Amino acid sequence: MKLKFLGTTSDDGKCPTLYETPTGDIVVQGYTLSDPEALAQLRDVLPGESFVVVPRELLAKFAPKE
Repeated sequence: MKLKFLGTTSDDGKCPTLYETPTGDIVVQGYTLSDPEALAQLRDVLPGESFVVVPRELLAKFAPKE
């Protein structure tokens, strides 16, 4: 699958970053959410799902507006 780079708020090539798949889905690269209290609040977690923290600025600046 070929990903299209959408943008990043990182100046030094690190996380976070957004990509778009050929089907229009968004791939999020970011630091793994590891806070036990926050993880305990997540709902309907399925096997294979993971969670990353994304700055609001990144989504506001680069997420598709459709």
